[in-house]
Amino acid sequence: MVVAREEHTADAYAMLAEGMPHQAAARDLAARPLSGRGTAYAIALPVTRVPVVVRHNRHGGLLASLRSDLFLPPTRAPHELRVALQLADAGVRTPSILMYAIERVGPLLRRADVVTREVTESRDLAAYMSPDGDERSRAEAWAATRELLRSLRDAGARHHDLNVKNVLLARDTVGGPLHAWVLDVDRVELGRPGDRSAHAANVARLLRSARKWRDERGAEFDEEELDDREGTPPQPPVGAHGVV
Repeated sequence: MVVAREEHTADAYAMLAEGMPHQAAARDLAARPLSGRGTAYAIALPVTRVPVVVRHNRHGGLLASLRSDLFLPPTRAPHELRVALQLADAGVRTPSILMYAIERVGPLLRRADVVTREVTESRDLAAYMSPDGDERSRAEAWAATRELLRSLRDAGARHHDLNVKNVLLARDTVGGPLHAWVLDVDRVELGRPGDRSAHAANVARLLRSARKWRDERGAEFDEEELDDREGTPPQPPVGAHGVV
């Protein structure tokens, strides 16, 4: 089964002719592999040539070794599409989902691929924390990240896996301001707009990730960068087990 935007129906048919979208992307000689939970591929869609990222959904944590890429129906893909549309309507920057495909595996289980529009000329927040990076660029990246956190708060969105690798930063125009985009929105739970408890949880989750990146990789990180200036100070250091 495939769900696609109307303008990308021809792209979907072309990709499905080679199997699932992730399989088609892996065979694309111009594909750029992207690291993460499994390999994603940056390609141009076969008909419209729109730049996209093709991901094969996989479990993380304890389920990774038990189920790998197998999900109970309807998989995470429909939830991810629904959340992405709601976040976009609320003014949160997140890549548009152009299509997803679900493959039946036996009577009970499914696999799923998700195709999102690529945020071109982008880098994740972790890249801006490099000790070799420019201090001014790093400050701009954190300012954009704080703005993203506020937009998530206004939308009532809690991201249960917010980390320095799934905050993406890019400029809309050459020389324009830096903006932050949130990835992996299948891990987002939507609640009451303006929910400060969800906001505090997002700040704390990203703070733990940044601390781990600093402590284990020597990244540059001043904890004041994640003070939201509205009464949610950084939390005391905690163990970073299992945190990106």
